[in-house]
Amino acid sequence: MMTNQFLYSLISGIFIGGIAGYLGTLMLLKKMTVAVDPLSHFVLPGVAVALLYSFDPSVGAFASILLGVILVWLFETKTKLPTETLIALLFTAGVAIALLISPSGSLEEIFTGNISQIGPMSAAAAAVFSLLIFFVLQKIYSKIILMEISEDLAIMEGVNTKKYLLIYLISLALIVALEVKIVGGLMTAALVAVPAITAKLLSRNLKQYAWFGVTLGIIFSVIGIMLTKIINQPAGILITLTAVLTFIVVLLLKTLLARI
Repeated sequence: MMTNQFLYSLISGIFIGGIAGYLGTLMLLKKMTVAVDPLSHFVLPGVAVALLYSFDPSVGAFASILLGVILVWLFETKTKLPTETLIALLFTAGVAIALLISPSGSLEEIFTGNISQIGPMSAAAAAVFSLLIFFVLQKIYSKIILMEISEDLAIMEGVNTKKYLLIYLISLALIVALEVKIVGGLMTAALVAVPAITAKLLSRNLKQYAWFGVTLGIIFSVIGIMLTKIINQPAGILITLTAVLTFIVVLLLKTLLARI
């Protein structure tokens, strides 16, 4: 029987999975899907503080990763080093701080999430913020792609590259913070990278690619959360395994069909 709490988890998974998959399609074009994993680890200190002082982990996660994003943005605009390189610098710091301050017995929740903590307010917040991020990303999608093709060309076209990079990074920070409750701080890349790379195998044009990313993010989240009722394992682990296995199946099928 579906309880209210399980329904709240599914609602959160649908919205968060969808927007994470959509962002992933943009990150893959920018060749930054690998960078989301080290960036996501900067949420760990915020989650640890939230659990230590008993407030919503998503709030702590967002505050923590927002600080990391601002640092990345400042360093990139000053040094011109690649975004993914600067994000990687945060990885060890985030993990070390989280391990230092995390309350006893809370490491599993920090790393893999806890969907049992999702209530009506959390589900509503996930829906609202996911829709907000979706509309923001739709507005900047073409500009971010142009910046990736040629930053000089983007500037010539009147694109404020610093502004759009900051909006993009803040959107990423919000999505990663939202993902914390579902997949934890270690596996956020699963809902960002895997839908995108699977969508790339299935799509024939940019529009299909973006919508496949959204759809697959939702499907992976829903299947993973539903499997928690059967297997009684953390949703983050099951969502990750569902996503990876689906990618492998799609890749094998596409390879076989290409040989026929």
